[in-house]
Amino acid sequence: MTTNSRHWMKKYSNLIKDMEITRPEQVWVSDITYIRMVNQWGYLSLITDAFSRKIMGYSFRMDLTAQGCIDALTMALNNKTYQEPMVHHSDRGSQYCSSQYVKLLLQNNVAISMTENGDPYENAIAERVNGIIKTEFNLHSSMLGLGQTQKHISKSIANYNALRPHASCDYLTPNQAHLKTTILKKRWKNYQAYNNPKMTVQSF
Repeated sequence: MTTNSRHWMKKYSNLIKDMEITRPEQVWVSDITYIRMVNQWGYLSLITDAFSRKIMGYSFRMDLTAQGCIDALTMALNNKTYQEPMVHHSDRGSQYCSSQYVKLLLQNNVAISMTENGDPYENAIAERVNGIIKTEFNLHSSMLGLGQTQKHISKSIANYNALRPHASCDYLTPNQAHLKTTILKKRWKNYQAYNNPKMTVQSF
């Protein structure tokens, strides 16, 4: 488990639950996922653009302190290309509520949004990108050392951004979608759930 929301620090409201996302860098979503290494765990912090699905910043560390999230956010801010107002959305983990993280967002005029009910669907895009990176790029575990694992993660994220098309982004790659300023067509395939005809499963 990478989220500890039982802390004294200020938590913020969910600003994006009714928001239509229509452009790059309107909303960034953030999350932390774990990667199993030999006899230890590593933690990958990701910041993803909700419109294009492009991973804007990342950091891999052996601890769950706020520093990994701060490093990922710093990278994302350095990669930012648009000047319009923006929202940063995350869960209520202590890393995202830390004074250093909040200060960095406010210094860059980024509005702060957080999940409210502990429902993973409130941060569904971030959760989905976690799954893609770990499953499609073989990052569930690593038999390599820290340095080699970091290099593998960097290569995987570069390939994801450049090569992995998304049905929700008109089958464009994240890098291609990030250059678009018009609403992207969603080309999801809907399938009837096996045991529940009222449910549908949508691909990303």
